[in-house]
Amino acid sequence: MPKPRHNTVLVPRGDSFLAIKARKAAPHEFVLEAIASLSPYTRPMFGCLAVYVEEKIVLILRDKPTNTADNGVWLATTEEHHESLRREFPNLRSIHVLRKPVTGWQVLPADAPDFEAAALRPCELVLARDPRIGKIPGARRASRSKTEKSPKSLKRSKASKSSGRARS
Repeated sequence: MPKPRHNTVLVPRGDSFLAIKARKAAPHEFVLEAIASLSPYTRPMFGCLAVYVEEKIVLILRDKPTNTADNGVWLATTEEHHESLRREFPNLRSIHVLRKPVTGWQVLPADAPDFEAAALRPCELVLARDPRIGKIPGARRASRSKTEKSPKSLKRSKASKSSGRARS
């Protein structure tokens, strides 16, 4: 019998054992419990856990050992809603790891003294379908090579048009 891998739990089934990889616990799981009535689903994103309700991404839950200042609950919002959300969440700020002064993502930092209470408030807003929280993700972008012609091929196509012949 092969050795079990790290994070593997052996589950007895009859006379044999099944190896099942143990799932890492969701960071700040109380947030998922608070919005459970909306049947949220999650996906990994940026090494964190993105939380979706229907077609909208509403939150990201982050608890990583690096850049710990950005650990906490990230709110998917837009710049136009920052001011009104900051009135409700004094600790709310832009995310540092994104390296932009202002982003659509705002974080309620996990190291704030009132983090758990503060993190439950956006859950209430999500439950109330507050339009300030949540974005419909855009379609994934195709790679540049597929969407743009190289400068050489553009020159060739212009030359073909001007000479009146088509190239195959």
